[in-house]
Amino acid sequence: MWGALLRRRVRGAGGLRCLSSGGPPWSQVVSEAEKIVGYPTSFMSLRCLLSDELSNIAMQVRKLVGTKHPLLDTARQRSLAEITELIHTAFLVHRGIVNIGELKSCDGPLKDMQFGNKMAVLSGDFLLANACTSLAQLQNTKVVELISSAIGDLVQGIYYENSKSSEENCLTDDIGISRWKEQVFLSHSALLAKSCQAAMELAKHSAEIEDMAFQYGKHMSMSHKLHSDLQPFVKETSSDTMAFSLNSAPAILHQEFCGREAWLKQIREAQGKGNIVDYKKLQEAIKAGKGVTSAIDLCRCHGNRALAALERFPPSEARDALANIVYAVTRFP
Repeated sequence: MWGALLRRRVRGAGGLRCLSSGGPPWSQVVSEAEKIVGYPTSFMSLRCLLSDELSNIAMQVRKLVGTKHPLLDTARQRSLAEITELIHTAFLVHRGIVNIGELKSCDGPLKDMQFGNKMAVLSGDFLLANACTSLAQLQNTKVVELISSAIGDLVQGIYYENSKSSEENCLTDDIGISRWKEQVFLSHSALLAKSCQAAMELAKHSAEIEDMAFQYGKHMSMSHKLHSDLQPFVKETSSDTMAFSLNSAPAILHQEFCGREAWLKQIREAQGKGNIVDYKKLQEAIKAGKGVTSAIDLCRCHGNRALAALERFPPSEARDALANIVYAVTRFP
């Protein structure tokens, strides 16, 4: 969807607003963006795979390959969006694989959990295979190279996420925010950034415009990840403490400010019987430090960089929609 919006040339409002002015919630801006693109994004690729009618249409469109009919430009843009979503969904399905060795009796029968793992592997592989097949059918070497490298980035990023810490039984990684950014780019930002760039390549835009699309995708997705990491610390709708990753941005920044040893001491003090972590106690410790405010500042910094990239595109309804997405992921209570 993001690449399709970047390609739109509909005239609209003027300059972009500053981040401090806020914006509508995430669900609303995505819904508005879908209206501009012309289709909902959720599971559209799965519907395409399972729909005979859409398959027949695709077969007819393939007959136009080799001609200069303008329909082909649109059909390759939509195909790229579907490929991106298929890849994203495939990796989400693969992430659903559970560690059999860590299962407890209350989690369910071992046989069922093993079957679930097999289904997760096969389903994810099926979606990824379809994405690769569709990618080859775009017949654009640079786009194939971009998306293939994004898949490689995803694999590398997930490897980093799941690799064991050098310290035995350690719940948190000894990394700084720079290393955290590198890992998040690989596992969250690379696919969107390179898909936006690929959309510009399909539309035959200049290298400069391709780079601006890449920068928008990169920094918007970084803001989105930071916004997600911050929710347990800024959400005020529930009195219950939300569990959070000890390798999330606020925790990593908190560790940078207080030091590694002090952070490990806080974790040990928050562990009860059976090494169960008291997240409420850790949440209060992080809130009392500078980790949360620094993460909010970093989120808005990436948001501003995404908006700066958008400024290089002409004013349009589509550009406004992309800007609203940035506003949505940089607003906090």
